[in-house]
Amino acid sequence: MNSLPKRRLGRGLAALIGDDAADEPATADTRYMRLIPIELVHPNPNNPRHHFDDETIDELAASIRAKGLLQPLMVRQRDTATYEIVAGERRWRAAQRAGIHEVPAIVRELSDGEALEIALIENIQRADLNPLEEARGYAQLMSEFAYTQQQLADSLGKSRSHIANLLRLLTLPEPVLDLVRAGKLSAGHARALVTATDPVALARQVVDRDLSVRQTEQLAKVVAQSPARRPAPMPKDADTRALEADLSANLRLRVSIDHKPGGQAGELRIRYGTLEELDGLCQLLSR
Repeated sequence: MNSLPKRRLGRGLAALIGDDAADEPATADTRYMRLIPIELVHPNPNNPRHHFDDETIDELAASIRAKGLLQPLMVRQRDTATYEIVAGERRWRAAQRAGIHEVPAIVRELSDGEALEIALIENIQRADLNPLEEARGYAQLMSEFAYTQQQLADSLGKSRSHIANLLRLLTLPEPVLDLVRAGKLSAGHARALVTATDPVALARQVVDRDLSVRQTEQLAKVVAQSPARRPAPMPKDADTRALEADLSANLRLRVSIDHKPGGQAGELRIRYGTLEELDGLCQLLSR
């Protein structure tokens, strides 16, 4: 397992990797700078950013044709001949469209965890990630590199509550997540739907009625409190109650199991009282 970075990488990162929109070259340590044939540079499969807007890449490619690529990529060497992008995939894509044969790059020795953290920081600082890409980046750091929410908050310059709230979005059904990806629902809208019994139906109402985040929160609250919307709970048999007791004892958290009519599906709920308990549960589940 990679050792966790102790320093905070977010400070001064813009000076290290530059900014696409800037007119002057980035301030970079030229000891690590080199020109690399563009065909030897490859994207990072773990890049948290998956969506690249063709129009903005075309605009950047036109600028590169006129002025050249002023801002270096950040890469790490993967073998004797190839390099993997750590930061700057958008610039690399635009340089390809501009017909550039060599790209300036800062070469760094980085672990997988550090490379992912830098990629997250670059995109977050430039507001390039949608909420789900950001949340999946956090989840990947936690599952693959044993980060806690507090370590993420310290390293990325975000509040712990921000990270926790984004991670909760990943529990939503895919139809709701598709609306977030499409920009029809904001992260605030989606958070209001996390605890809803039928988040898909509520999400469609929100989009159709063009509700604000506050109105969405009120709608979710009204639906949750409506007796007509709450099915009568099924009586629990002795085996279910015993399983609840065993899980509660092992996790040291309150666990409830609710079977749906028919007994083939249901819900397992784990209740936590503090963020520390949630952290411990997330680490246990990720293992």
